[in-house]
Amino acid sequence: MSTRRTSPGERAGDLDGTEMAAWAGLLRTHASLVRALDDEMQAEHGISLTQYEVLLLLSRSDTGALRMNELADGALLSLSGLSRLVDRLVALGLVERAQCPTDRRGAFAVITPAGHARFAAARPTHLDGVRRRFIDVLPPDAVATLVASWELLEAAEAPKAD
Repeated sequence: MSTRRTSPGERAGDLDGTEMAAWAGLLRTHASLVRALDDEMQAEHGISLTQYEVLLLLSRSDTGALRMNELADGALLSLSGLSRLVDRLVALGLVERAQCPTDRRGAFAVITPAGHARFAAARPTHLDGVRRRFIDVLPPDAVATLVASWELLEAAEAPKAD
C-alpha cells in the first residue's frame, strides 16, 4: 500500500493544512518531550538525555563496549559529536575509552561500573517520564498507529537493495 502523495519526479507544492499540522506537530512534540526528559535527567541524575542514551546502548551491549562509529549510529550523533559526549562521560567516570586490539585506528567506548550504577539509577526516571509524557497520554490504538507509521517512514528511508 503506497501512501505517496506525489510521484518521485513531481515537484511537491506547499503542504496543506493537515500535512503542515502533522509535520509541525511532530517537530514541536519531539522538541518538547526531549527538553522535558532531558531536564528531569539533569535534575535527578546529573546527566543529559543523550548521555543516558549512550549509557543505555553500552549497557545493552554484550560486552559493555561498542565501537565509536556503532555508538554514534545508535545514538544518531556525528562521530565528532559522540566523541565530545564520550569525553564528558569519561570525565564523569561513567565510560572509558579502549583501543581495539585488532585495529589500531579503532576505538571503543566501555561502560564502567559507575556508569552501570548511574544508568540503573536513571532508568526508572526515564521510563516514568516517557510513560507520563507520552505513552499514558495517548490511547493504545494511537500508540499502535505511531508504531506502524514509524515503520513505514523507516522503510521509505532504508537503502534499496540493487
